[in-house]
Amino acid sequence: MATIIKAANSCKNIPWQNQPEGNHDPMWRYSENPIINRNPLKGVARIFNSAVVPYEGEFIGVFRVESNSTIPHLRVGRSKNGIDWTIEEKPIDFWSEDKVLWNPNYAYDPRVIPIEDFYYVVWCTDFYGPTVGVARTKDFKHFERIENAFLPFNRNGVLFPRRIDGKYKLLSRPSDSGHTPFGDIFISESMDMIYWGKHRHVMEKGGSGWWQNLKIGSGPSPIETNEGWLLFYHGVTNTCNGFVYSIGCAILDIDEPSIVKYRSKDFCLTPERTYEEVGFVPNVVFPCAAITDADSGKIAIYYGAADSYVALAFTTIDIIIAYLKENHEIVGKDQKIGK
Repeated sequence: MATIIKAANSCKNIPWQNQPEGNHDPMWRYSENPIINRNPLKGVARIFNSAVVPYEGEFIGVFRVESNSTIPHLRVGRSKNGIDWTIEEKPIDFWSEDKVLWNPNYAYDPRVIPIEDFYYVVWCTDFYGPTVGVARTKDFKHFERIENAFLPFNRNGVLFPRRIDGKYKLLSRPSDSGHTPFGDIFISESMDMIYWGKHRHVMEKGGSGWWQNLKIGSGPSPIETNEGWLLFYHGVTNTCNGFVYSIGCAILDIDEPSIVKYRSKDFCLTPERTYEEVGFVPNVVFPCAAITDADSGKIAIYYGAADSYVALAFTTIDIIIAYLKENHEIVGKDQKIGK
């Protein structure tokens, strides 16, 4: 049976570059990477780990920006082709429901997920330690902030792009304030995007390879297919030269996404280019957004490189699913309901 991306995930003008001749990797890099370089704006040292979505025939995104003070904040960016970006000069202002300014002390690693009438932004925010911040917008001009999803410490909040059984679903990784002894992905649900509960375990770190033995975390919002939810995620290992972040993939059950149907034993992408190996934090590829075209099966993945750049990689639904099934392994209790 051919794998099909849900028709709602169509983008005719998806940024794209064909797989190079002789390349048999499950993902391949854009030849003009990085698409956002260092020192891209006055007073800005780095932009990376950012989220992009199609919008009104073009592209818009929420970007992790670090000024020369190194404090991360979020800004809106716009592009006609998904490759050449204009980033706003000022950070996003977030407002409470009663129209009071409610900006975070810091904000990083955003994801943007369209659900029904809104674009939801989730990010790592400051609430006496890192946790998952949530906001929504219709026009990328006014952002209404919702209550934080969890107590500290938590990171890598990623919403599913539609309700499941009438409920919002959110992936996250509970952690400590440092580089986390808790390395697994969990899922929570909510009726109103405010109160979250019924927490379930989804995926655990580890497996037969080392690339994901320290911790794992969700990347872009899961992609709905007839096989299940396609999830790109990052896996981290610790080496004698520090941490290494790679990209893996999995399929979660369409109705009960705490069940992992397939999971890649091998990584899909790992730091190999200079812009991935050398930077503010070396040896990092960190996916935050995936644009899909249901008609062609194309997938464009935006990832942060070495905490210094924004880069692009590509795959197709047929290539990535074939790779996933050929390299599948069961890890721990992944294939059971995560109670």
